[in-house]
Amino acid sequence: MFRVTVRGSFGPLDERARAAVEAAAGPAYTREGTFTHDATMAAFTFRCQVAAEDDDGEAEAGQAALEALAAHGLPYRVLKLAVTDLRQVRIRRR
Repeated sequence: MFRVTVRGSFGPLDERARAAVEAAAGPAYTREGTFTHDATMAAFTFRCQVAAEDDDGEAEAGQAALEALAAHGLPYRVLKLAVTDLRQVRIRRR
């Protein structure tokens, strides 16, 4: 499983697009992706969870997250993309 965080900026948003962003708002990582944004809806963070196959890497996860972002049909520009491979995360038990 990968968690991908995309930071970016929106292009001009009409009322329908603003409503779509609000409907997909939330801090959680989901397959469809969720948005958090500033008060003006100019800057955003998009969080997406991508299933991982054995041979998948960060590039494939990043591409899948960008496809999920594009599926929302909003004008945007990507500023930064960060991928975390949860298969590599180790939990220390006390």
